[in-house]
Amino acid sequence: MNGKTQFNIWYWIAAFGALFLLQYLYAVGQQVATIPYSEFQQYLRDGKVAEVAVSDNFMQGSFKEPLPGGQTRFMTTRVEPVIADELQRYGVQYSGQIESNLLGTILSWVVPAVVFVGIWLFLLRRMGDRFGGGLMQIGKSKAKIYVEKNTGVTFADVAGVDEAKDELREIVDFLKDPKKYSRLGGRMPKGILLVGPPGTGKTLLAKAVAGEAGVPFFSISGSEFVEMFVGVGAARVRDLFEQARSKAPAIIFIDELDALGRARGIGPMAGGHDEKEQTLNQLLVELDGFDSSTGLVLLAATNRPEILDPALLRAGRFDRQVLVDRPDRLGRIQILGIYLKKTKLAPEVDAEKIAALTPGFTGADLANLVNEATLLATRRGAEAVTMDDFNNAVERIVAGLEKRNRLLNPREREIVAYHEMGHALVALALPGVDPVHKVSIIPRGVGALGYTIQRPTEDRFLMTKEELENKMSVLLGGRAAEWIVFGHLSTGAADDLAKVTDIARAMVTRYGMSEKLGNVALEKDQRTYLTPNPVAGGPRERDFSDETAAEIDHEVRRIVDDSFERTVDLLRERRDTLDKTARRLLEKETLDEAELSELVPATKAAKQRQAGVAQ
Repeated sequence: MNGKTQFNIWYWIAAFGALFLLQYLYAVGQQVATIPYSEFQQYLRDGKVAEVAVSDNFMQGSFKEPLPGGQTRFMTTRVEPVIADELQRYGVQYSGQIESNLLGTILSWVVPAVVFVGIWLFLLRRMGDRFGGGLMQIGKSKAKIYVEKNTGVTFADVAGVDEAKDELREIVDFLKDPKKYSRLGGRMPKGILLVGPPGTGKTLLAKAVAGEAGVPFFSISGSEFVEMFVGVGAARVRDLFEQARSKAPAIIFIDELDALGRARGIGPMAGGHDEKEQTLNQLLVELDGFDSSTGLVLLAATNRPEILDPALLRAGRFDRQVLVDRPDRLGRIQILGIYLKKTKLAPEVDAEKIAALTPGFTGADLANLVNEATLLATRRGAEAVTMDDFNNAVERIVAGLEKRNRLLNPREREIVAYHEMGHALVALALPGVDPVHKVSIIPRGVGALGYTIQRPTEDRFLMTKEELENKMSVLLGGRAAEWIVFGHLSTGAADDLAKVTDIARAMVTRYGMSEKLGNVALEKDQRTYLTPNPVAGGPRERDFSDETAAEIDHEVRRIVDDSFERTVDLLRERRDTLDKTARRLLEKETLDEAELSELVPATKAAKQRQAGVAQ
């Protein structure tokens, strides 16, 4: 406060000084008479000039007596003596005039300086855009602040994650009434970590918390903390928490926390001088430093919790982890209810039917499905979106775009038809297998020359050994059909073989389903939220001997061979049905569930066996 007052006083002193200077210049100007050179010569002849000071262009001096106007001094511009004599001879009044080069002089100095400063500012701005919004802003947080009216999201806009919403409602109540939770000596968690696969609505849940609580919402991605300059990330963490404290109660939301909170001491930059490690250390310090009773809550989201630093997940920092998992059937119905409100639907469209077609879909997948179905209906000029549009949209998302321009020769079409009907017939014959929805020989996606779509009737979380063996038989059905009909094998079963091998290896090494190796888990699960299927060819940890590895390979090969022989025997028993259905598929290119039921009498029996297993 004192510094600000002193600053204002100096402003007043400078203003008074400028005023006195102007008054002095004005007074001096009133005492000086600017006269033509001819008048000066006349005053000189009349003896009125007291003294003169001569320069190259000007003459100035004083009068012996003041002029009638009160001026005591004069100033005039010199004229060459020769020209002055000639002009005086003819009685001409004359005066000197000097061409003003002031503007040119000023421009010669100012323009280069302006150009230099402009180039300098342009380069600074370019560097600022690249490295964090200006050199003066490089340590500032880039978090975006949303107030309640700007988020536009409440818990009513989030569906399918009821357990997660119940956990976060407690945070909303705390932000509205902090004293309620300190009544018995308890405290709210400092940090809540939202964990789940991509697309399940973690960011949407965080915005809903801010919208319900009506408090400032600081949103930033973990990757925005780390820049090229060392120390910038730590400065931004400090600035973010300072901003949030100034606006408490508030919510800090860090999306993609794994970009910032990766475990330390791994990788080539294992020392303490890595920029990411400095940023993480500063975040840990800030988490220890703030008091949750002040109304500051930290939310974070990640789909890779297994790579986060243990110090970040300990009690007192991120106290609570909330799982935001893929929705079940009821959750999918609720999510579809939100997205279908904005769509013009035909009467036969039912959210329950769509939910039955989409097991494993996340909220983002369902939003994309509704949009794809709407676009399909718009493309064909329909007045409303029908159930067929949703079926086609599911096929487009799962199998890829139809490639009707990809022409196959008759021999390839026949091989593809028998291959796909081999999958379908095995699926129709075995119990505990997902029912076949559609079979087609229309190419889709990148490399699929045909496809067989199976739709599960319910969400499954466990599978028995027999169900896994049946699934392997369905995958091998196409290869077995080619072997029976044509006596050779093709490259069309490459993807099927990869899936079958993965299932067989998992049965041996992870599920303990091999009698020879016993109830032992020989490999760890390589899957994560981000990569449900482990990357082929990646490094695998091995805690067993070479002899055990050879036994594993032998068991995997035995399981696959047994499944293939079983599938061949099953299709040989149904060779007539295989030929009949393959010819029909060649004619129509696509067979749906109803048409398959007419062609394959065993379909109803298989459904009855599946119902018996379910009971």
